Amino acid sequence: MPADRGGGVLTRRQFVAAGAAGGVAAAIGCKARRRGDWEFLSNEQARTLGAICDQIVPRDDFPSATEAGVLTFIDRQLVRHFRRHQDAYTAGLKRAEAVSWIRYIKGLTELTASQQLEVVTALSEEDKTFFDLVRNHTLEGYYGAPRHGGNRDGVSWRMLGLDVPPLRGRAQYDLRKEPQS
Repeated sequence: MPADRGGGVLTRRQFVAAGAAGGVAAAIGCKARRRGDWEFLSNEQARTLGAICDQIVPRDDFPSATEAGVLTFIDRQLVRHFRRHQDAYTAGLKRAEAVSWIRYIKGLTELTASQQLEVVTALSEEDKTFFDLVRNHTLEGYYGAPRHGGNRDGVSWRMLGLDVPPLRGRAQYDLRKEPQS
């Protein structure tokens, strides 16, 4: 049995309590990594990513990417399923800011929409891999299930004329029929 600090033997209860205290300390330490209002992104990175995402899915009759919760989706996934892309996002967002500062001597979020589009277009040419990654994740967040943080209130499903929520696992539409006007 493990010995306590006084040279005696720990009881089972003391041993379990010590293990629980260690687990709580580890959990608290993990939360300290947070750098802002996001799970992975800093507030500055989130603003930059939001500007990029809103150029991919801009606001029209329906919400933009950020208004539909795409940032929440991407941020959550960067600490879960997209964890392997953390370094790519960190480097790519720095690169996006660098392109903005080189072209306009301002940060990306300070630019007009047309200037942001120009920077995002340049980024798509200079770093196609990062841009494709962000574009794919933006579209996944915009059109995916709201339970993952994006597609807030099923906005993209309504835009497409789908039932909210759509039935999962089977086709609910008879594609052999002509659409009714």
